[in-house]
Amino acid sequence: MIDIYGDQSNQDHLPKIPEVELSDEKVLTELAEIKKRLGGKVVVLGHHYQQDDVISFADISGDSLELARKAAEIKTAEYIMFCGVHFMAETADMLTSENQKVILPDLRAGCSMADMANRREIDLAWKYLTECTTDKIVPITYINCSAALKSFVGEHHGSICTSSNAEKVITWGLSQGEKLLFFPDQHLGRNTCYKLGIKLDEMVVYDPRQRFGGLTPDQIKKAKVILWYGFCSVHQGFTAEHIKMWRSKEPERILLVHPECSFDVVQGADLAGSTSYIINQIKAAKGGTKFAIGTEINLVNRLAKDYPSLDIKSLSPYQCLCTTMYRVRPRWLLESFRSIERNEAINVIKVDEVTKKFALKALDQMLTIS
Repeated sequence: MIDIYGDQSNQDHLPKIPEVELSDEKVLTELAEIKKRLGGKVVVLGHHYQQDDVISFADISGDSLELARKAAEIKTAEYIMFCGVHFMAETADMLTSENQKVILPDLRAGCSMADMANRREIDLAWKYLTECTTDKIVPITYINCSAALKSFVGEHHGSICTSSNAEKVITWGLSQGEKLLFFPDQHLGRNTCYKLGIKLDEMVVYDPRQRFGGLTPDQIKKAKVILWYGFCSVHQGFTAEHIKMWRSKEPERILLVHPECSFDVVQGADLAGSTSYIINQIKAAKGGTKFAIGTEINLVNRLAKDYPSLDIKSLSPYQCLCTTMYRVRPRWLLESFRSIERNEAINVIKVDEVTKKFALKALDQMLTIS
């Protein structure tokens, strides 16, 4: 049994659960009962990286793009319970109607990558970059960012992308201007652009921790793609040494990784693609096929359990866990359901109208391209 009691420190934003000694089993039982009582009033969305005990209550599960699309299609539910992280709940709020409320069971469920870029930093970078070149720069943001950054992209006629549609969106971006500013994940940007034929020496990294991002005007003029310095702490945990280990140990094992991994890892793997791509590769595999997968451990373990005819391992010998996704526990999910039943919904995520206007423009551009 997964420890669903969880870390209860810094949970001041949650009303205290009356039954302090409520067992893990009782939490799951009551969750099933209250979800049944509320029926279609609440729809639960669950990202693939969630723990099994949380995913078991999801009406819809998927990656960022799939959940964004599904959120836009939900018309009748009064509440959207988003078992994911903050930026995903923001996206759901922007795509659903005004009479619907989006709830994030734990407000601390954020994203370290998303936190590596904020609006002030992006505004400063944009001012410097546009002063250094007369070329048109098209901004592309990975969906793993705040609504404020999505709004920036909309204001500057760019688009959002996911790991599923990054190739399409980047191809579109390059048709709209001479250069791209891609943020916040340097690895997805580099891997996708390289796959599309852009050379490594045509890409530079802007690091906001350095003066002028660590780039000279001449470097910016010569570059085709300016990559933000950010990265996913989970996927950066996979290394070229892990690739070498499996090649030496079991050369027949298929190495399948997410494009948020570093360039060396993606180049050393057999296959690379989004979470949906990884899942589809597993679904299509013949019995007995061996895989080492470079992505979040909850998904890897779930795939190993769901496809027992395959031999599925993690690419890394160490658990690569998304600790912020892990914050969403059944215990907090239960309290969110209870608050709805009390007509005192907690942890409602709301994006202001100005931010929403331009962020939706960027989201609509993505969905049009996709």
